[in-house]
Amino acid sequence: MSDLRELLAKLSLKDGQSLLQSGNLIFGCDGKTTAQLERILEDGAEKRLGLKTDFFVRTAKEWKALIDANPFPKEAKLDPGHLVALVTREAPAAAVVADLQKAIKGREVVKVVGRCAFIYYPDGIGTSRLTGAILDKKLGTSGTGRNWNTVLKLGALTTP
Repeated sequence: MSDLRELLAKLSLKDGQSLLQSGNLIFGCDGKTTAQLERILEDGAEKRLGLKTDFFVRTAKEWKALIDANPFPKEAKLDPGHLVALVTREAPAAAVVADLQKAIKGREVVKVVGRCAFIYYPDGIGTSRLTGAILDKKLGTSGTGRNWNTVLKLGALTTP
């Protein structure tokens, strides 16, 4: 995490901080789009750290909207450890999401709002056959998931 925080400073992204050891970064930046920031971070991580990875950037306003758009409010309150927000590069098409839901063999439920797939794993994430790789393949876009507790902690660190 310290390497990633140093990377933020070297890339002139201000007030960089990380949340736990989760790979989540909070930073300030004016005048760049999230797509531009994703490219800057990906290029910087590869060149400076030898790390080839995807970054998924959201503004503070977008993160608050993600929290507000959660289609599983009851589950978020009663069972936040089994609710995941999968932040995606692109918004999956409605037909793709419907096909994914039909293909699920367990009790998992997926609902998509914009560039976020909300997934409720009522029987637990560790035992589910609905993995990140399957989600990326079926949704046709890459993403990174965070459980609802982490989503809220990130929300508390940002101010729109």
